[in-house]
Amino acid sequence: MPTPWTPDSWRSKPIIQVPEYPDPIVLADTEAKLATFPPLVFAGEARDLKKRLAAVAAGDAFLLQGGDCAESFAEHRADNIRDFLRVFLQMAVVLTYAASMPIVKVGRIAGQFAKPRSADIEKKGDVTLPSYRGDIINGPEFTPEARTPDPQRQIEAYRQSAATLNLLRAFTSGGYADLERVHQWTLGFLADSPSGQRFSELADRISETIGFMRACGITSESTPALRTTTVYTSHEALLLGFEQAFTRLDSTSGEWYGTSGHMLWIGDRTRQPDHAHVEYCRGIRNPIGIKCGPSLEPDTLIKLLDFLNPKEEPGRITLICRYGSDKVEKALPKLIRGVQKAGRNVVWSCDPMHGNTITSASNFKTRPFDRILSEVDQFFAIHRAEGTHAGGVHFEMTGQNVTECTGGAGAISDADLSDRYNTHCDPRLNADQSLELAFRMAESIKAERLAHAPDLASRPAAE
Repeated sequence: MPTPWTPDSWRSKPIIQVPEYPDPIVLADTEAKLATFPPLVFAGEARDLKKRLAAVAAGDAFLLQGGDCAESFAEHRADNIRDFLRVFLQMAVVLTYAASMPIVKVGRIAGQFAKPRSADIEKKGDVTLPSYRGDIINGPEFTPEARTPDPQRQIEAYRQSAATLNLLRAFTSGGYADLERVHQWTLGFLADSPSGQRFSELADRISETIGFMRACGITSESTPALRTTTVYTSHEALLLGFEQAFTRLDSTSGEWYGTSGHMLWIGDRTRQPDHAHVEYCRGIRNPIGIKCGPSLEPDTLIKLLDFLNPKEEPGRITLICRYGSDKVEKALPKLIRGVQKAGRNVVWSCDPMHGNTITSASNFKTRPFDRILSEVDQFFAIHRAEGTHAGGVHFEMTGQNVTECTGGAGAISDADLSDRYNTHCDPRLNADQSLELAFRMAESIKAERLAHAPDLASRPAAE
């Protein structure tokens, strides 16, 4: 049986993927200061997200989760947040129409600052320095000063997250998310996109539906729900001292919540059942994601579910599967069967980014669009074959016109990568690639919906 949980019980467990701060006293003082700051999100919002994710697990909704690989202090601008939200909402509208169900929108935003690394150190020539672990920990510049972990960066991460959340809430409630506005943006994309003609039929049907609603008097002026939306926040719970500082007791429920974000996830490198990251997450009541890579066996996953969701609470666990287009067909079915056999209630989501990272001929880390799409397609096909709900997708993406992932309708080549390769960590889908992927997914979602629809034609007339 697990030992009693407290917000700091993780400190007694083994831990990996954490920085070595040069001054533990400064670190402790910083964490104590953070613990006096107002929460970034509220427990009631996290409970609302959990209810919506329960609908996803039941097959009645779909999860769209996406955003930056790692948020940057230097790129924290209103236009970057606006442009991300714009593409994210466009994707959601396309998927809503295709799925004929609500889309639960969760951004990798307002807290996604820390990154796990495959190596603790980075070497250039004769110089060896700590690896860059995200702006909340150290800087990307290859200098001793930048790479030394600095606790004060956590204060800046909090302030940036608060400002980002403030702007997101203003955009999503102030008319920027108006359905007709979002759809007009999409029509503009189709007019300029080389693949626009392929998706024009779906766009035309959305236009017809909006026109029909308007004729019936259902407009954003008469129906406020058409001009507002809710975008939740999420990030990897990697820097546990920061997370502990924002672990607060909810006065309504008497339960502990992580108030740094609505949904937190455990990475593929830190999901050991007896380690600190699982220990921390088992005690907070937020929705929890688990990154599932090729090395995760069904027995270990069931053990994780025993720790993290012993009461089988719907919407509590999202399994974010990250295999790679060449591994998903072999690895995913056995995980699905293990979870089904154990009778567990989870959301199945596809992360087609992390398993499809390669190094290009020009020595850039990149992700081919075709491989990303292939993993998504296989994810949907496998769930259709297993009779389970392909419940969501999880992308690293930006609203900017970057050149970091090759392929897509814009045919970004290896030679193009150096044009606008802006990421500090991993390559992201740009705005056009993200929306193109949404249209391509729409076809798979529609196929899944039809596969699960009752075959009314074969039923006896008495029914």
